[in-house]
Amino acid sequence: MIKIIESPREGMQGVDNFIPTSSKVRFVNQLLKVGFDTVELGSIVNPRVVPQMADTMELISELDFTNSRSERMVLVMSRRGAERVAPMEEVTALSYPFSFTPSFLKQNVRSTVDEVYGTTAEVLNFCGRYGKKAVIYISYAYGNPYGDPWNLDLLLDWIGKLKNIGAEIIPLSNVSLEIDAAMIDEVFNAIIMEYPDLEFGLHLHHGQGDWFSKVDAAYLAGCRRFDTVINGFGGCPMSGHELMGNLATQDLVRFFHEKQIPIPLEPILLSDAIMIANEIYQ
Repeated sequence: MIKIIESPREGMQGVDNFIPTSSKVRFVNQLLKVGFDTVELGSIVNPRVVPQMADTMELISELDFTNSRSERMVLVMSRRGAERVAPMEEVTALSYPFSFTPSFLKQNVRSTVDEVYGTTAEVLNFCGRYGKKAVIYISYAYGNPYGDPWNLDLLLDWIGKLKNIGAEIIPLSNVSLEIDAAMIDEVFNAIIMEYPDLEFGLHLHHGQGDWFSKVDAAYLAGCRRFDTVINGFGGCPMSGHELMGNLATQDLVRFFHEKQIPIPLEPILLSDAIMIANEIYQ
């Protein structure tokens, strides 16, 4: 089954003007009805770094989950964030961005690979304790622009280490690095062959119009989990590079329609969500 993970969190964090909490509530409530496997509600992050996410806890408290079958995910950046969110009944999944790129971590989050690996273990521990799904992203999974070592064997080794501490869902992100379909094909074929029991996902950033071949490469290699943002807005505000767009929800829907592959989204409810997004993503 195709899993589509919609991230209003990632879309909204790229908007300069603060979006009123009431507008966020209206938008996220609509997304929760559409049929996404997961909706990423917000993040627990320093508000000085990402001011747009300062009201995440208030947002969650005002959402209506009554008619939603979606997982409700929150991004955490620290042990304290996981400790705060994991006990919440409203939240069913926690995501955490792991990276084995030392320069990125040093320049942008003032941490080391060992430290973020330790935090990953703590996030997994909290998820296990409170019965939450853990989604461990690998940032710069396809290489990096910092000159740090990267190769497929290194990626496979770190996936194995994440598996050893309990990670089962591992989406791969290129953050601010342009990648091509051949790279995606090589990576997904290798990791799925090596770790067939893990769930991998495509979290694609791109600044060019060649998204179709990249999604196709991931799908043909066996990927069934795809992250999207309506209109393709957002990106990583801590990458040290200009924000690159996300895979647009509308493009992924078009991809599966052209392939005649069924997806679990309600078209009319999605259209309503897109109209609201057009109001707030400005």
